[in-house]
Amino acid sequence: MFNARSKRLERIDTGDYTSDEYEIFLREIAFINRYLGDGRAVKKSLLREIGSQELNEFSILDVGCGSGELLKIIAEFALRSGRKATLAGIDLNPISAAATNSLSLSFPEMNAIQGDANKLPFADGCFDYVISSLFFHHLSDTQIPNVLREMSRVAARGIFVIDLHRHPAAYLLYKLFCSAFRISPLVRQDGSLSIKRGFKPDEFSEYIRDAGLKLKTIERATPFRIIVRSDCR
Repeated sequence: MFNARSKRLERIDTGDYTSDEYEIFLREIAFINRYLGDGRAVKKSLLREIGSQELNEFSILDVGCGSGELLKIIAEFALRSGRKATLAGIDLNPISAAATNSLSLSFPEMNAIQGDANKLPFADGCFDYVISSLFFHHLSDTQIPNVLREMSRVAARGIFVIDLHRHPAAYLLYKLFCSAFRISPLVRQDGSLSIKRGFKPDEFSEYIRDAGLKLKTIERATPFRIIVRSDCR
């Protein structure tokens, strides 16, 4: 079951959901990410690099930004450390882009647009870093290298990809979590399938190579995440 990525599409990718279900999806994903999400991973990777590079000012694009939770973590980091941040998100779903933009009331340095990751509407090298969290498992094997190239094109310093480590223990942990917190059927079913569509570290090395990029690091992070760091072309 976990030797190869599942080819089955999630409901969130087929459009088989109502607007009310999607609103619940965004709320529950934000809740799940507080416990099982990528806050730790982005602090361990991107924010650590910003600190080590002593960047007092930086710009970041989040591809597949969802509800904007990761951008919020970065904005809070910049505020605490006295840095100036310019933060942008892009998501194909207009509800997600609107949810991220709602955070700009508290974080005016943040904004989001609706757009396609396969053709980012930004100039070459216009962001210091381009990141993506829990987005790539929604893509097919053939789509992944193109999106990586687009991320690299608009990044001046590098890209970070955080996604799911395909592992049976991750699958079991997620099912137990959903049962304990009574997670809705859409999020429960799609989340379980997401893990089956996740990655082994070696697999992502091949995607980076196919994209013509230079891999810097691939590491595992708790809980069941992989963090990919690539330099720009």
